[in-house]
Amino acid sequence: MPDPRRRDGRARLERALGTPGRRFRQRGTARARAAKTAALLAGAAWAAYALPATSPPVPAARAVPGGGGSGTSWTVYHGDPLGTGVARLASGLLPLRLAWRSPPLDGQLYGEPLASAGRVLVATERDTVYALAASTGRILWMRHLGAPVPSRDLPCGDIAPDVGITGTPVVDPARHEVFVVADELRRGLATSHHLVGIDLYDGRVELDEAVDPPRSDPSALLQRPGLALDRGQVLIGFGGNYGDCGNYHGTIAAVPEVGGRPRYYLVDAAAGERQGAVWMGGAAPLVDPEGDVWFAAGNGSQSGPPYDGSDSVTELSSSLRLEQLFAPSTWPQDNRSDLDLGSTAPAFVGAYVFQVGKRHVAYLLSRSHLGGIGHPLVSMPLCEQDPHGGSAVLGSTVYLACGEGVTAVRISSRPPRISLLWTTAPGPSGAPVDGPPIIAAGLVWSLDTDGTLWGLSPANGHHVVEEQTHAGEANHFPTPAVAEGLLLAPTTDRVFAYSGPAGPPPAPVDRRSGSRRQAGVAPGRRWRQRATAR
Repeated sequence: MPDPRRRDGRARLERALGTPGRRFRQRGTARARAAKTAALLAGAAWAAYALPATSPPVPAARAVPGGGGSGTSWTVYHGDPLGTGVARLASGLLPLRLAWRSPPLDGQLYGEPLASAGRVLVATERDTVYALAASTGRILWMRHLGAPVPSRDLPCGDIAPDVGITGTPVVDPARHEVFVVADELRRGLATSHHLVGIDLYDGRVELDEAVDPPRSDPSALLQRPGLALDRGQVLIGFGGNYGDCGNYHGTIAAVPEVGGRPRYYLVDAAAGERQGAVWMGGAAPLVDPEGDVWFAAGNGSQSGPPYDGSDSVTELSSSLRLEQLFAPSTWPQDNRSDLDLGSTAPAFVGAYVFQVGKRHVAYLLSRSHLGGIGHPLVSMPLCEQDPHGGSAVLGSTVYLACGEGVTAVRISSRPPRISLLWTTAPGPSGAPVDGPPIIAAGLVWSLDTDGTLWGLSPANGHHVVEEQTHAGEANHFPTPAVAEGLLLAPTTDRVFAYSGPAGPPPAPVDRRSGSRRQAGVAPGRRWRQRATAR
């Protein structure tokens, strides 16, 4: 029997979020933040599901050097904790030339390439992680983590023939460790998702932690979003397979990097509810300077009151307490018709949050008060076809991936306003240039599903650079990266690296000797499980 306190808590949350004119104080003091949190949590216990209070304390924050903005490394989806997609490399890429192409890898690529310490890191649907030399593209090491799940064993989906590592990994340069989530077939029978930490230099497995959320069928879950780091934790988003079949709840998980019991925040968490996917077209949750976590949730199972937390932009604390959220007033219809906000990630523009979803309506929200149910600052029609993935943000301009092509909008204040600037035309083949964009060397870069890399003018969207990878195609929502002096483009099962006139970077440094390492497969090392106090 449902707990009546849960129903009452949900009703209080819906009234609080839906009251016109309700305002929280501008964040800036611990007291103001505590007041905002307490007001929301008074009716929101239903939404947070944390495993026992004996979970290990969250480690203190640690600086993460060498984020994507440095131009020498790219350690998280779209380069930095806010997912701005901006590389600080201002020049040196043009004219673009092919530096190398990787060998065909053992499975399909759905994540963005990452780069750190002279290594390009990618993960495949065969549950294999590769470190490629940024200088040549040759394999330094590869680590196969387990048996991927045959797509025929899943209740639905559109990734085939295997489902293994789908989300973009994340690198902690301070720990020299890359983290991935692998969907594995354990003992040939059960599907299980595991957070695996791997030594950046030699590919040794350092951590293997089961992370399947509670109250969800693992075979109905897809770990699609990129991973992120927050105060010594790895953030993991879960949604469902294509088709939203089976029993699952959209989830944000937070797992200590040293290992330990995860914390969870569940969308559509009440008895009898399901869905509310966290997937965002592959984008990672955003982490703001205060350590708060921001994400968009997809359509939920509720098509009428009480509100279920779905179809929303949501802010959580670093301990996954609900801080605030926004949902359109159309959320019941959105849930019924799969027209939710969950296909893209939020984008920060100064004091504002920009969000667009599958209803093809863009919303401008206040970061200090998202507005609850149905109270955006501004809304306007945007995108003729469904948008997907993370955006790129430079100054007051947001570049986003609408289904018909990369689109630029300008965000203004006094009064708040969204202005459409341009949408780029399709390429000569007719394929839309619609991959989630990034910004580097004065151009906006996007991949289309034919595997063509495009450099667009930020002023008008005109095609400036066209590079045919000749790899056939790319998977859903491909997005490039810029690091180590290279522009990295993922295709179906290969990585293409482009450099400017200076050519590719030098060989990577070997941590043990400090010498330049010749690119080749690293000698085999025995796996070891990290010893942790648990």
